[in-house]
Amino acid sequence: MFMGLDKDRYDRQYSDSYLFKRLWQYFGVYKGRIAVVTVSGIFLSLALALTPILIAVGVDALETNATDNFIFLIVLALGAVSITEFGTNWLRRRAVGRLVGGMIADLRKDAFDAAIARDMAFYDENKTGKVLSRVTNDTEDFGQTLIVATEFISQIVQVLFLLVILLNRDVMLTLVVLGFLVPVMGVTLIFRVLARRTTRRGSRAMAEVNDNIQETVTGISVAKNFRQEQNIYNQFEAVNQQSYRVNLQRGGVIAAIFPVLNALAGFGIALVLYIGAQRVVDGVMIAAVWLLYLRAVDAFWFPVINLSSYWSQFQQALASTERIFALIDAENTVKQTANEPVTELQGHLAFKDLRFAYRGQEWVLDGFDLDIAPGESIALVGHTGAGKSSIVKLILRLYEFQGGEIRVDGHDIRRLNLYDYRHHIGFVPQVPFLFSGTVADNIRFSKPEATDAEVEAIAYSIGQGEWLEALPDGLQTDVGERGSRLSIGQRQLVSLLRVLLQRPRVFILDEATASVDNFTEVQIQEALNLILKQSTSVMIAHRLSTVRSADRIIVLRQGQIIEQGNHNQLISQGGYYAELYNTYFRHQSLSYVEQSRQMFAAD
Repeated sequence: MFMGLDKDRYDRQYSDSYLFKRLWQYFGVYKGRIAVVTVSGIFLSLALALTPILIAVGVDALETNATDNFIFLIVLALGAVSITEFGTNWLRRRAVGRLVGGMIADLRKDAFDAAIARDMAFYDENKTGKVLSRVTNDTEDFGQTLIVATEFISQIVQVLFLLVILLNRDVMLTLVVLGFLVPVMGVTLIFRVLARRTTRRGSRAMAEVNDNIQETVTGISVAKNFRQEQNIYNQFEAVNQQSYRVNLQRGGVIAAIFPVLNALAGFGIALVLYIGAQRVVDGVMIAAVWLLYLRAVDAFWFPVINLSSYWSQFQQALASTERIFALIDAENTVKQTANEPVTELQGHLAFKDLRFAYRGQEWVLDGFDLDIAPGESIALVGHTGAGKSSIVKLILRLYEFQGGEIRVDGHDIRRLNLYDYRHHIGFVPQVPFLFSGTVADNIRFSKPEATDAEVEAIAYSIGQGEWLEALPDGLQTDVGERGSRLSIGQRQLVSLLRVLLQRPRVFILDEATASVDNFTEVQIQEALNLILKQSTSVMIAHRLSTVRSADRIIVLRQGQIIEQGNHNQLISQGGYYAELYNTYFRHQSLSYVEQSRQMFAAD
């Protein structure tokens, strides 16, 4: 029934004491707001506790024929208590709102920071929609429950104050009241376990819903193309119903707390009512004290029940916090062994006896060796699974390798400051990703401090900016979500210009397989040539023009180099590269196009 609600690989279970201790680190930042909440809560609880006492004193004054002035003072005191109750309650709620808002912002900031700090291996195993749910929904759930939990302080003070008053008036009746705390605490502990368990499942169910929405919206064009709108709707309906059923259980547990505790409190109040009445009849207690007990016991049990129910509801906050901390504490597989600064790179790359495998899979690279000279450009070619993309990902430190070394300018890349190291690397992925904003914003993404003049100069360095004429607003054209308003070729070109503005010492290109028009092809190749002139380049090539522009072609098969050389050398050898050329590249050559045109004309 509840499929897909298993915990994620990086989930952890923390003790309540550890969660409280860690949360205090966040509370500690807001000591002033906590002080306001505490002081206002104390005054509020005292005002609530004084009300039944003043009423009892007034009843006693009427029985003893007290003066009108004394009764008037009691009325004034009740009015002052009511005003104090209103003012302190307003002040407390305002301070609670600011405190909880700040806490949510801090937790969400740390959760988001952890999400972007996780390496690619983490996202290979965990869905982004579920991670998103921890950053948004779980932090919000924590905040909502925390608002309720801030009642703890005032409720505890109210209970303790009333307990002292009751003990002072009648010890036996007070012990009867306290005797009912035992079953109340037992029920509370039972609900605590149930609430924590159902809340965990509820959070996971909501994560499934968020993940389904995120994946569907991202792939909506594919769904429409294959006319699968109904199918993806049915999938969403299934996870949505699952979330409904799980959260119905959670709501049932939370909703049952108050009725059960109120029923127990009812027995306690009834017993106090009966025993107190007997003591009044027997002359042991006056009616005013009995009335005080009736009002005070009700004022005593309400915060006790609240505290007991809050503890069960607070499990929702703890469960949400547990999921947030699990994301923050998740460990990356990529770990730097030192933090050596990188001020400048020449771009000399060396792979020595490199061994790499994805988690639980066979070796992709086993004893791989390659030396790339500064300023040299190489093209990696080979069938799918040959290890081309893995080599690129390892240079970028997106994954951890299990053996051997990768050195840049003689330095082990595992010892370098990762931020500094990546600052000198430019990367263009196979599927170019553009952020929402303008073309200029996306070019500037690699160098935020770049001026408009610098961005414009880079853009016009390619074909004198002729490619911009196809855009409605030139550099100020809005690219849309993920660059959807641009063609695939224009996205590739913007991604290359982004790297060109960065001027990296090492350039990595996972070339797109999609075809582009001849005009854009020329623009892309021009941008690529400019980058190759100033960088050490490693390219996964899918275009003949890219392969030919490389200084050296590395032919891979099953993670091993089987051939290397330039295009003409490898073609003349008639080996594996020649076979690849005839299969993948030959149809892109001008001679092949001319030959095909002549054959078509002859027919």
